Amino acid sequence: MQSADPEHFFETDAAQAKRERRAAKAGNKYGSPISLKSKLLAAVPDPRFPGSALLVAESAGAVRFVNINDPDNTKTAYRGPTAPVCCVAVGGPDSGTLFAGSWDKNIWSWDLNSRAPGRKYVGHTDFVKALACATVGGKDLLISGGADKKIMVWDIATGARLHTLQDSAVNMLSIQDLVADRAFSTTTEASLISASSDPHIRRWKIRLDGWEQVVETSPDAPGTDRRTILEHETTVYKLVLDHDGDEVDLWTSSGDGTAKCLSRAKNFACDDTFHHGDHVRAVAVTEDWVITAGRDEDIKFWDRTSGKLYCSLVGHYDEVTELVVLRGTSGSSQHICSVSIDGTVRTWPLEKAALDAVVKEQEKPAEEETKEASGEGLLSAEEEAELAALMEDDDE
Repeated sequence: MQSADPEHFFETDAAQAKRERRAAKAGNKYGSPISLKSKLLAAVPDPRFPGSALLVAESAGAVRFVNINDPDNTKTAYRGPTAPVCCVAVGGPDSGTLFAGSWDKNIWSWDLNSRAPGRKYVGHTDFVKALACATVGGKDLLISGGADKKIMVWDIATGARLHTLQDSAVNMLSIQDLVADRAFSTTTEASLISASSDPHIRRWKIRLDGWEQVVETSPDAPGTDRRTILEHETTVYKLVLDHDGDEVDLWTSSGDGTAKCLSRAKNFACDDTFHHGDHVRAVAVTEDWVITAGRDEDIKFWDRTSGKLYCSLVGHYDEVTELVVLRGTSGSSQHICSVSIDGTVRTWPLEKAALDAVVKEQEKPAEEETKEASGEGLLSAEEEAELAALMEDDDE
């Protein structure tokens, strides 16, 4: 009889300590965890339920609907793949189609409302790791990036592959993320930004009849060009476009342990750096906060104005893979959800007073552990007085 229990196999001391630490941490209720049955690899907001629901990619081969206001109901799922789902996107006519990229190298689709299976897009030769949607010339397009180092552009309606994008000059590795830059797209041309396992960020222009890679003007050497945006030292995991006034800055997270704000006004030079530490798998921005998370399991909130760390929240007991800001119908930020390889979706407040309450709640166990370790606080004041009286009696 075979066993999958890690205790039945040789483990290093470090691996055993890590497993024991996670087991001890697993029962915490911080962030009101919604537990699913497999590892969670990605998530996006569900446009049908602004401010309250998301669509989560599971390693079990499904995309699951999660409503944070109804945490006990997690049965609604979109099924088809038999391999892990790596990424999800919503697009197509009236944003009514759900897309999922899988380890099986395919892109699956469903009608968002009926969950009826739709077209399958076949062409990648390795895992599909990133998806984005755009509209060009009246056509709805699906854009996919894979571990095969390729970016593919698909006609959603027909399933035809229109283009395959590759960098011919700077070796492009496995695609990690894609974002459609709608602020700089037109009716005839879509602007796309890509991130990959190399530290280079690339910009592209996509038309129905062709595509081109955008050559950047170097912020360090005016008058010279650069083919890529190079501000990180290693893998760039996440790209987020933030609309702040007239400027649309690009936020990034990387395996070099940092999240960065790349200023469009400065030709995507780094304008601010947040040193999270360890691999930063996800970054999110709101009116007040920059939020980072990754391999160290913590959710870190940074004051957007000062750039200083405001707090670090615990809860997850394995790597955090995604942060999703849930916004209400007015567009205001309501909550932020984190998803993790630990199989939980956790929800955190964005309002300062509520966030302070979470911080205070998390500080209590640490204070109690410190007191217990030092022998303080084991007796109440009344018990200490009674003990002192008894000791006095003994002395007599």
